Amino acid sequence: MITIGDIATAYMDVYDNCILSTAGTSYKNILETLEATMVVGDEEATYEKGEVIIAAANPDVMEDYIHEGDMVILGNRYESQLCAIEMGADCIIVCMDAKVSRTIQKMAQEHDCNIIVTPYDTFTAARMINQSMPIEYFMKRNDLTTFHLADKTEDIKGVMGKKRHRDFPILDENDRYVGMISRRNLLNLRKKQLILVDHNEVSQTVDGIEFAHILEIIDHHRIGTLETLEPVLFRNQPLGCTATIIYQMYQEHGIEIPKNIAGLLMAAIISDTLMFRSPTCTPVDQKAAEDLSEICGVEIEEFAVDMFGAGSDLSSKEPKEIFNQDLKRFEVGDIEFIVSQINSMNSIELQEIKEKIVPYLEEVFEGLGVSMAFVMLTNIVKESTELLCFGEKSKDVVKEAFQLSGDMKRIILKGLVSRKKQLIPSLVSILQQ
Repeated sequence: MITIGDIATAYMDVYDNCILSTAGTSYKNILETLEATMVVGDEEATYEKGEVIIAAANPDVMEDYIHEGDMVILGNRYESQLCAIEMGADCIIVCMDAKVSRTIQKMAQEHDCNIIVTPYDTFTAARMINQSMPIEYFMKRNDLTTFHLADKTEDIKGVMGKKRHRDFPILDENDRYVGMISRRNLLNLRKKQLILVDHNEVSQTVDGIEFAHILEIIDHHRIGTLETLEPVLFRNQPLGCTATIIYQMYQEHGIEIPKNIAGLLMAAIISDTLMFRSPTCTPVDQKAAEDLSEICGVEIEEFAVDMFGAGSDLSSKEPKEIFNQDLKRFEVGDIEFIVSQINSMNSIELQEIKEKIVPYLEEVFEGLGVSMAFVMLTNIVKESTELLCFGEKSKDVVKEAFQLSGDMKRIILKGLVSRKKQLIPSLVSILQQ
């Protein structure tokens, strides 16, 4: 890769007289740059050794600074041309289209010296000759600033902002060049527009939320720490499920709900309210689920049994999958903690999940980057939760929050099935003290 700055530096590097030979410049390039003619020599050859000098002195002085292999820029003076050839110059460049005598040409052939004739004067020839160097010499091959096709625009914006390049190369998964991306176009790229549904805390949003334009927030959770640059439509209702709010919005705008969407919304309400057993459930949620059941033609109780049975069949899943299946992150001041919830209608299955989860979290807890981690093993039928605690003060916080005795080996919270309405408020109230 090469930049305009690299080319400008090479062009203006007037102190390095050897750069033309170091770059392995072909005589063909020199001829094109100087609009010159090769009188003696092979234009396909390469200039590989020596300095570029200007013969501005008389021959007696020239003998002291012309060395074997040099390229000498000079005028039409016979004695200067002869001196350069005799001193072993690899090439002489005769300016102003001056005629080169047969004697000089013969001498050049005998000494393997190339002769080039250019219409430019000495100053112009000396100034332009560096432009004949091959671009390959200045190209950078290491420590390049490149991006890949799968990179996020939000991520590369930060890198672009620190560089002065106008364009950046894009590579595919095999690090092969695909094309270029303009710094100007990307930095002026319109922000992604988002509507946050069922969450409003920064820790629960997608990566790069700070670069997005949030249009609306539709939620039923507590109001978190998210900030916006301008006012947005924020609809937050104390209901058991955000799907109930979505159903209301369909009704308010007079839009018919397709059967498949009605089924999804009904399933969400049943799941979030644990089939209306959760304390977060309201009559509004239950009525919405019943209306959606009529639209999609699916019976609620039968569907709920199948859904919870399928959702709690975690026997084939790894502990990491089980833990991350329904995981939420919370912040209270400087304390950050996570809560994972696993619902099941089967006590035996919950015990099997516990036997997988406990050793897994004991191994990975330090790498989670939080002060505490909790796992809710919720039995939907018995309407109770066994709470697994990880972290130095996690058990103490839970015991104080629910006023439990200090010698409990297992923490069983009867009647607690809701993370949002029952567990989180109790934990937060203690952590804020």
